[in-house]
Amino acid sequence: MKRATDVVRAGQWPTQDRTDTVTLLFDDRYRRRLRMLGDGGLDFLLDLAEPVVLRGGDGLRLEEGGFVEVKAAEENLVEIRGRDAAAFARIAWHLGNRHLPAQIDADRILIRDDHVIVDMLKGLGAEVRAVRAPFDPEGGAYGQHNHDLAHPHGHVHDERHG
Repeated sequence: MKRATDVVRAGQWPTQDRTDTVTLLFDDRYRRRLRMLGDGGLDFLLDLAEPVVLRGGDGLRLEEGGFVEVKAAEENLVEIRGRDAAAFARIAWHLGNRHLPAQIDADRILIRDDHVIVDMLKGLGAEVRAVRAPFDPEGGAYGQHNHDLAHPHGHVHDERHG
């Protein structure tokens, strides 16, 4: 079986050497060792030294040469926008205070649907709507990968969470 033993970040590997692609949901993109089936039928083993968050555009280097490109699958998400820059910043602060996985773009934030959070955002004056899009949230300032919702990411909290 072919083995992918290294992750090369998006933009750092020769895309002309792409052998196949693998399309994965966000929850399926934090892996160390797993048998995978590429979109074009390539059967391979992801065999990394440690778990790694795979991002859209990353290349999985195959031992015998070539790369499998990681693609982020479309998911059901909530798109959040603010009426102005100050509202957008306030919304981002409230989301960050809850340690939610969030993809932050220039004019919108994407999160997973959570009716409690959506209600809070509406109360803050946010524009929210359901969308289907690839989800590639921020990794966090402390290197956490936003998969463990208990958030033991190696730092001590002095503030109170609300």
